[in-house]
Amino acid sequence: MSLEKVTVRTFRKMKEKGEKIAVLTAYDYFTARSLDEMGIDSILVGDSANMVFYGAKTTLSITLEQMLYHTQAVSKAVKRALVIGDMPFLSYQTSISKAILNAGRFLKEGGADGVKIEGGKEMIETISRLIEVGIPVMGHIGMTPQSIGKLGGYSVQGKEEKKAQYLLESAKILEEAGCFSIVLECIPKELAKKITSSLKIPTIGIGAGPDCDGQVLVVNDILGLYEEFKPKFVRRYAELGKEIKKACKNYIEDVKEKKYPAEEESY
Repeated sequence: MSLEKVTVRTFRKMKEKGEKIAVLTAYDYFTARSLDEMGIDSILVGDSANMVFYGAKTTLSITLEQMLYHTQAVSKAVKRALVIGDMPFLSYQTSISKAILNAGRFLKEGGADGVKIEGGKEMIETISRLIEVGIPVMGHIGMTPQSIGKLGGYSVQGKEEKKAQYLLESAKILEEAGCFSIVLECIPKELAKKITSSLKIPTIGIGAGPDCDGQVLVVNDILGLYEEFKPKFVRRYAELGKEIKKACKNYIEDVKEKKYPAEEESY
């Protein structure tokens, strides 16, 4: 593993070399430090924090201040990985000037290396302006959780020809605007493959098959810490939720039965 800081240029070089990009979410210092030490290429401080950290049903209600708080915690822990701040709902859609100010806060206050914005060609004016003023942008198309109301729920996008064409066109336009990568969420694997092969910038898949240039998952999902919802594309690498319950149960029993603290654990 290279100890050299990952940048947006690194992403492009990794695609050129055919080297897959590994991305995970993180929302706190300890988790981010662990991921960084293990060699994760990029950490997305996702608005998914609203669900896995705050217990909400969607990503919509998390605030800019909450996202900045989590981004600060993550960036303080990271030495190598590229840190991306996820811009929350209504922090960039209402005006370009507001989008610039809010995105800039992720870099100035949050310590992020760039921001992620949901939406295709309809968001291009805003995204172009952010990039023009020096803010690196990761695009995000397909299943966009901030549009869940419009989409009518979580579902695979791009099955119909018209929608597939929209995603293809959006990907190309996002690349032309200067996005350094694009998240492809919940789209058919053949469409993801087609988009990936048509771009010079890397695609990061989540529920988009094996042919994307990289993959991203929610860290709580892969660790088995978020048991309320398990999408088809999630692979569990641990069952920490069960281990935490077991540890806490054992602690409670030891306290109740006067087995803790023992003599060697007392002053």
